[in-house]
Amino acid sequence: MNPRYAPMFAPYTLNNGVAIKNRFVVAPLTIYESDANGGLTDAARNFWRDRFRGFGLFVMPFTNVHPTGIGFPSPNAFDASHLPTLREYAAISHGQGAKIVAQIAHAGGRANPLMTRGLGAVAPSGYGRVREMSGAEVAQMVQHFARAAELALDAGLDGVEIHGANGWLIQQFVSAATNLRQDQWGGSRENRFRFPLAVIDAIDEMRRRKNRPDFIIGYRFSPEEPGADGLTMADTLALVDALAAKPLQYLHVSLWDFYKKARRDGNDEYRMKLIHQRINGRLPFIGVGKLYTADDIAQAWETGWAEFIALGKTVMLNPDLIELIANGREAEIHTHFDWQQTDRYRYTPAMLAGTRQGMGFYPPAKG
Repeated sequence: MNPRYAPMFAPYTLNNGVAIKNRFVVAPLTIYESDANGGLTDAARNFWRDRFRGFGLFVMPFTNVHPTGIGFPSPNAFDASHLPTLREYAAISHGQGAKIVAQIAHAGGRANPLMTRGLGAVAPSGYGRVREMSGAEVAQMVQHFARAAELALDAGLDGVEIHGANGWLIQQFVSAATNLRQDQWGGSRENRFRFPLAVIDAIDEMRRRKNRPDFIIGYRFSPEEPGADGLTMADTLALVDALAAKPLQYLHVSLWDFYKKARRDGNDEYRMKLIHQRINGRLPFIGVGKLYTADDIAQAWETGWAEFIALGKTVMLNPDLIELIANGREAEIHTHFDWQQTDRYRYTPAMLAGTRQGMGFYPPAKG
């Protein structure tokens, strides 16, 4: 192994005593492949097979906590019928030597009305076909997140990551652009933060009731939004302070580019740096964003802006990524999808279609 990469193979012990064997994290990958009940298909199993061997942590993709929150084909965790699938994900990850957390989520106003089982779409504030949640429904949704976490725990997963990023339900509550409520769940910044903080507390209460302090709770967030009322870095740094006061094990940012600079509040500093400085060692931070090669990953690590590095597109292209890095074969890492080597990537049909269309979710293709 190139000595430059060795520090990233050091273990890290979370504040609840759980050891992660290295600093490599599989980012939640959108593969658009589940059966009608959110179960694994053969195409999904083939994609996940040995996909993240050597990683310390695998973040299972967008996992629905309620039927009203389904936006695309993805796993579910809202009743006992989903336990077999969750157990299978746990077995796949543990079989590859990685801890696994389910990214529990709800699409909110962006739910697909054809997939919500006749219940329609709900959000903090209503518009068009989207119905505004009542105060009672908001409180119930907090418990749906806790129930999803309990199912994950019962299925043998190591934890959950609360998905508060990418414009889904939790971010819809946090943002003044999408949360127009005037009750306890909206209005002031403190009220807009109330929903995600209540979700954390409910999951922690479940963890305490089950006497499982080793169950990991992480939180993912997006740092900024466009528009006059969109999230600013000031909002995000205030959210970081609120999150760091909660019984979490890590924070995880959602960024397309590790080196993207802040665009709001007159700040011309790197988002990653600003957030890491604000966390100030209170929790480990997972960084991410357009890192393909071993040197890309090492350079991001060497900034000191993150305790873990999450990888997405390069994992899609390189099912043996950590093996290549560990064994001095980093020159073999793919950075573009090669249509002559589709068997190597084992993409699902939806991923192949998205690659043909040039969708940004997927790595660029040669030609």
